[in-house]
Amino acid sequence: MGTLLKRLGAVALLGAVLIGQGAPVAAAGVLAPPQDEVLLTVSGAIAETNTEAGEAVFDRAMLEELDPVIVETSTIWTDGVQRFRGVPLVTLLDRLGAEGTILRALALNDYAIEIPVSDAVEGGPIIAFERGGEPMSVRDKGPLWVIYPYDAVPEYKSERIYARSIWQLVSIEVLP
Repeated sequence: MGTLLKRLGAVALLGAVLIGQGAPVAAAGVLAPPQDEVLLTVSGAIAETNTEAGEAVFDRAMLEELDPVIVETSTIWTDGVQRFRGVPLVTLLDRLGAEGTILRALALNDYAIEIPVSDAVEGGPIIAFERGGEPMSVRDKGPLWVIYPYDAVPEYKSERIYARSIWQLVSIEVLP
């Protein structure tokens, strides 16, 4: 307990120094706060947060900082091969120190689906925020859409995976 209090004191001191210099606080275990509209809220079994409620909230710029990748694939909802850009799910979970087995993903229209954490692998699904080089609107299944590289992995072309490809994603809860 004493070590924890010392670490918290050091984080508070670092925060005070950074605030005094006008820099945003982003100490270990704490994400910087969003500066724009929140697109994604992650809650549950995560180590890094940026709200008093113990959640991690992300705006577009924060997602851009997580080394987005490009996935070119066809989907059952679009015509032809599409170019999606977004954050690998594995990168997001690693950044947050997620410790769970299930992700409960929720869309704007209250559609919810459970995605096994085991799906979050290198070369696996991304949380796309662009299609064809443009941000996705709510009308265009955005602003966030979980996309699997369907053409690259034959196992991804299944009803089970299509159901996990939630669009208009607004939140993810990491469950034990």
